[in-house]
Amino acid sequence: MTMWVFGYGSLLWNPGFKVTRRVVATLPGYHRSFCMRSIHHRGTAEVPGLVLALDAAPDVSCIGMALAVAPGQEAQTLEYLRARELISSAYLERVLTITLEDGTEVGAVTYVIDPTHEQYCKDLSLEDQAHIIARAVGEMGPNTEYLYNTADHLAEVGLHDPDLDWLTQRVRGLAGQTLGV
Repeated sequence: MTMWVFGYGSLLWNPGFKVTRRVVATLPGYHRSFCMRSIHHRGTAEVPGLVLALDAAPDVSCIGMALAVAPGQEAQTLEYLRARELISSAYLERVLTITLEDGTEVGAVTYVIDPTHEQYCKDLSLEDQAHIIARAVGEMGPNTEYLYNTADHLAEVGLHDPDLDWLTQRVRGLAGQTLGV
């Protein structure tokens, strides 16, 4: 039986495990949102960045990618994902039902935001998000890189997120101002 992981952010372009198949998939009841302050990977405790999380909401869905884990790699993949995604306990690990593009439903390891965690920051305006992303840098690099890579990889597979598209344009403008361009 295939182990699936649902990718909606950095797992799209940097899964960190052997993927044998990528399939467009939909997760109901959650939407992709820059609602998690990043104090490790894309920011610091002093200057937090923002990373994407799946935020629960009624009547929404998130289109992302179902990533099939290589057979025999399930345990080490789960260990890797837990070390990466649960670093500050802001994400909750769940196995949620996703629908593959052919209509097949499968269970997928999915990381969703814990709305009670201190890093959760619901309802930031897109303008506020852009200013945070434009200046933050963490141990994995600039927050801008995270945004650009995610938006680019969504576009490569034909998935467009209007908020990410707007943020990408705005952050590029802000980054240019910072550099004096």
